[in-house]
Amino acid sequence: MARTPKTANSTGNGGQLQKCLTGIKGFDEITEGGLPRNRITLVSGGPGSGKTLLGIDFLVNGVIHYKERGVFMSFEETEAELYEDVASLNLDLYGLVSKKEIRFEYVLLERSDIEEKGEFNLEGLFIRLELAIDSIGAKRVVLDSIESLFAGITDAGILRLEIKRLFRWLKQKQVTTIITGEQGQTSFTRHGLEEFISDCIILLDNRVRQQVATRRIRVIKYRGSNHGANEYPFVIDKNGLSVIPITSAGLDHPGTAEKVSTGVRPLDKLFAGGGYTRGSTVLISGTAGTGKTSLAVAFAVDRCKQGERCLYVSYEESPGQLIQNMRSVGFDLEKWTKKGLLKIVSTRPAFFGLEMHLLELYKILEDFKPSSVVIDPLTSLIGQAEQSEIQSMLTRMIDALKSKGITGVFTSLVASTASNDTSGEIGVSSLIDTWIVVRELEEDKGRKRTRGLYIAKSRGTGHSNDVQKMIFSDDGIHLQPMEDDATASPDQTKKMGKSTSAKKIN
Repeated sequence: MARTPKTANSTGNGGQLQKCLTGIKGFDEITEGGLPRNRITLVSGGPGSGKTLLGIDFLVNGVIHYKERGVFMSFEETEAELYEDVASLNLDLYGLVSKKEIRFEYVLLERSDIEEKGEFNLEGLFIRLELAIDSIGAKRVVLDSIESLFAGITDAGILRLEIKRLFRWLKQKQVTTIITGEQGQTSFTRHGLEEFISDCIILLDNRVRQQVATRRIRVIKYRGSNHGANEYPFVIDKNGLSVIPITSAGLDHPGTAEKVSTGVRPLDKLFAGGGYTRGSTVLISGTAGTGKTSLAVAFAVDRCKQGERCLYVSYEESPGQLIQNMRSVGFDLEKWTKKGLLKIVSTRPAFFGLEMHLLELYKILEDFKPSSVVIDPLTSLIGQAEQSEIQSMLTRMIDALKSKGITGVFTSLVASTASNDTSGEIGVSSLIDTWIVVRELEEDKGRKRTRGLYIAKSRGTGHSNDVQKMIFSDDGIHLQPMEDDATASPDQTKKMGKSTSAKKIN
């Protein structure tokens, strides 16, 4: 079976299919090493799905990362129009063309150009394409798009023969080729012929759900190679395309017995060994105003005090608002942001799709390299997509942290009418190692309200099941054992007390 090559020029042993790395983040992973070298790949999709940009990315990365020059032949857009299209991206297409690393060819096709004496003729195109390839020693070619090349040809027999002739000619030139095509109603191209003779078919899709656009990529066909057959979300940002495969993180996370403080010393004592397990995931769930954010901030500040970097992602509060609010309980976040140990990133979930949120997290993890991450709250992502998509995104988010050994703390807002032992409306409790529940309680038969905390589970770690009273003051968070007359709030009467008798969940 094909293995991912280490370089663009890697070859397989024993007749194994050679691969050509695209340099597109995530795509080479789901194709197990890129596109088939010296063969034809058909990239199909509707308008705005990213077909042309994928081809440009392929050529630019080929020059920058793999020292392979390329030819871009366009039948629709002029050179100036293409430069304008990529002007907002960090793709120096103009510079690479100027340096003759990439050759751009614009071919304006008229019917008279490809018909001679009533017969279809591609000889002129072959001569021009061969000159372009040979002039710079190109190893990569992009033809955009095949519909424009064969527009107006109605004879299916001639069309099939000429498409096969074009594909055969490209293979004989020993170039790795991407040909873009517009998706038909019942086929991957309007002609419905190219898909049968292509060695690889990539389908791009741009769909809108609940007013949020999501791009997806799928490998339909790949002769001679294993590949991921699922739909994978991808995004287009200033650096081009990025595919985020769910296979990017598996279940091979290394285990550790090392502990890190929760930031609240009495809470540390409720865990055997003191605190959370390093590299684990922690969920703090509860109703509004129960102290979820304060517990998360306590952890973040403690990590900074230990000289470690912490990333705090807030979906509800701006950095300034968070800094101001946390001063009331004795946490000086501004001090740690100035020292560069704490990075606060705030954004509204509805600003862009889930995949862009995930991609931005990946990039920050790569650049900032934190040892811990706080996401506050996860429940803000609900409503931005379907439940299955949210679950997939959160799974990859958690795997991304675990694969890097990062301790992740997530908060989850639970509706005030939710039952006491619910996992919250996220449905990720099974992926969480430690789960802490905070609730409002009543003392002295309803005359006084306070906050309660208990540990619902902590995998692989002994922990207390007792409910603790959580008290906030100017100098931080304190815990005290609950008094016997404390009960849950009216909506949750005595449910908290029932949970304290539960056995440990490891």
